Amino acid sequence: MKQFHPIVAAIALSIGACAAAHAANATPDPAHVAAASEGFLRYHPDLRWRKEGLGHYEDGRLDLALEALKRSARYADKGSQALVAEMYWKGEGTATDRAAAYAWMDLAAERGYKDFLAVREHYWSQLNPEEQARALTIGQQVYADYGDEVAKPRLEKKINQGRRGTTGSRTGFKGALTVLLPGNGNWISLDAEQYYSDKFWQPEQYFEWQDQLWQEPYRGRVEVGAVTAENEAEPSARE
Repeated sequence: MKQFHPIVAAIALSIGACAAAHAANATPDPAHVAAASEGFLRYHPDLRWRKEGLGHYEDGRLDLALEALKRSARYADKGSQALVAEMYWKGEGTATDRAAAYAWMDLAAERGYKDFLAVREHYWSQLNPEEQARALTIGQQVYADYGDEVAKPRLEKKINQGRRGTTGSRTGFKGALTVLLPGNGNWISLDAEQYYSDKFWQPEQYFEWQDQLWQEPYRGRVEVGAVTAENEAEPSARE
């Protein structure tokens, strides 16, 4: 099995804690339980394709991992965008391309997340002038296809479809329905009030939830040498 590098491990943890919590007979976080549901993932393609990409990465199928992560990236998933950057930087599933890696990490840092800003600045410091110029050119196309301005509306459309399609009219909807989700070898019961929490089905609140996940630095990061989360820079400083 291929070993995760630190940034991959951090991203995996953001959706992977459900099985561990269940195995320990703990009450799982509704976010992690919902993320295991096929119905939930159908309308949250950012998590669906990130989950698939991480699975391929763990299995060593790096070309498939990169393809899946790019699909997640189309739905404004900053974690997947950072993983694509790392794979370009290290030549995993693709030829090494440090200029493309910078462009993707700059995209991942678009919302000012400290970890991604720190890695972005490390990348920039390693590029030669020709690579820096090329990175800025590549970045224009990356932002055109995957930046929040175009990617967030894609995800909003899917979430809104799911909100309408799974419950019909949700006006005044409470916990009258029990949702069974596949768990660790059996079924987990989650009441509908949790499953249909606004933080999952109202796009604005969903993005706020994502910000909470990524805003604080991941303290296990050791991959970027002398660069730390305190070595911050303004988002998109070179645009």
